Amino acid sequence: MGARGAPSRRRPAGRRLWHLPTGSFPFLLLLLLLCIQLGGGQKKKENLLAEKVEQLMEWSSRRSIFRMNGDKFRKFIKAPPRNYSMIVMFTALQPQRQCSVCRQANEEYQILANSWRYSSAFCNKLFFSMVDYDEGTDVFQQLNMNSAPTFMHFPPKGRPKRADTFDLQRIGFAAEQLAKWIADRTDVHIRVFRPPNYSGTIALALLVSLVGGLLYLRRNNLEFIYNKTGWAMVSLCIVFAMTSGQMWNHIRGPPYAHKNPHNGQVSYIHGSSQAQFVAESHIILVLNAAITMGMVLLNEAATSKGDVGKRRIICLVGLGLVVFFFSFLLSIFRSKYHGYPYSFLIK
Repeated sequence: MGARGAPSRRRPAGRRLWHLPTGSFPFLLLLLLLCIQLGGGQKKKENLLAEKVEQLMEWSSRRSIFRMNGDKFRKFIKAPPRNYSMIVMFTALQPQRQCSVCRQANEEYQILANSWRYSSAFCNKLFFSMVDYDEGTDVFQQLNMNSAPTFMHFPPKGRPKRADTFDLQRIGFAAEQLAKWIADRTDVHIRVFRPPNYSGTIALALLVSLVGGLLYLRRNNLEFIYNKTGWAMVSLCIVFAMTSGQMWNHIRGPPYAHKNPHNGQVSYIHGSSQAQFVAESHIILVLNAAITMGMVLLNEAATSKGDVGKRRIICLVGLGLVVFFFSFLLSIFRSKYHGYPYSFLIK
């Protein structure tokens, strides 16, 4: 006699624990293909980026600034992917363009790029390039650019902003100023190393030799050292140089003048009160000298004891110099400081 066992539950033959909805296999297949495609696209972008960086590093090993035409500009600067910053100088260096400012700016740009290329911090995150108008006219047209030289920063991501265009007219194009602007835009700090310039040393040596030779030749008669007129002339030359902005030119390195690329008109006076051209400082120097000469003639006419008619002529000449050239100086001041209400003779 045996006890009756509990009935066993058997799973029906052929029945599964889980099953896929109808039509799920094509969806999974599509998802798998999409993942493969995305992974392949990402890999392709990485390979393309590596090729671009490798090519740029190769160019940089040959020269610190590499030239670009329209095709290279679109491939290495405009087209993604890109994980590096690019500083581009848009210029016109061909002799027929007669752009002296472009040549001066190119020298400073070369100093800056060399300082970066041969520094210990050099890496593949920043490159320097150049687009000449005669080699990349289409690039100038694409960017609606109508003046040169112009410096622009193209960031790794996104489009350049307004601050990515260097304010050359206000700041000048000295390598130190460009390095400061690059540090603000890229956080890459470049220490500028200038090649040794012995022109100042040679000029000083020549001046000392000249003065020493003059003193030696006049060693028996050194009364000219106590000549008040001579020292007054030297003092006036120094005053004219300082008041005309020569020190500002030395620090900021502005262009000599500006040529409008549309009509070819050359401007010697900068339109802003925050900047000036080198030619402008020369003009101011001449005007100040002419006004001073007029004041000297007026003083001579008032203090001398010569012929009255001659003194009258000297007085009129001195008065004419002061009035005319001071009016000219005031008109320049009025053109730079917009809204200044006063003028005299010349507007």
